[in-house]
Amino acid sequence: PCLPPRADRDILPRTEPLQTNFGKMKIASVLAGSALVASASAFAPATTASRGTSALNAWKDETVVGILPPVGFWDPLGLSQGKDDATMSLYREAELKHGRVAMAACLGWYITAGGVHPAFNSALSSDPLKAAQELAPVGWLQFVLGCGAIEWLAEQIKDRPGYK
Repeated sequence: PCLPPRADRDILPRTEPLQTNFGKMKIASVLAGSALVASASAFAPATTASRGTSALNAWKDETVVGILPPVGFWDPLGLSQGKDDATMSLYREAELKHGRVAMAACLGWYITAGGVHPAFNSALSSDPLKAAQELAPVGWLQFVLGCGAIEWLAEQIKDRPGYK
């Protein structure tokens, strides 16, 4: 047991000098200050340098989202070569949609794998793959029609004036 120090007990002398503790505190404060400066530099405005365009760039516009220095427009498979701006905008929109669906799917996977199934009164399995097999065909029909309705609505919104 750990007993509080008393005058009649032996108290062990300090094994390391006070200077060592001061040195450790100084190093810790330097590291903390460095971390603070590094995190603050993330919010500093970035300097943009003018780059020349090459035939490898699919888009000649340097202001398109996704063009980052020093790589520029990254397309290692050449999927954007020979495509016009409308096609590239469609590709970019599809990429964003697929990324969002993948994030929602991961969240759903984690929730159901944790034992919570918010739909169907938790009658389906907690294993997402088994739950997909247990889902009735009318449930799949609702899923497909719901996704189709969302896509149709997105296309209708894009046709409205003032969208772009």
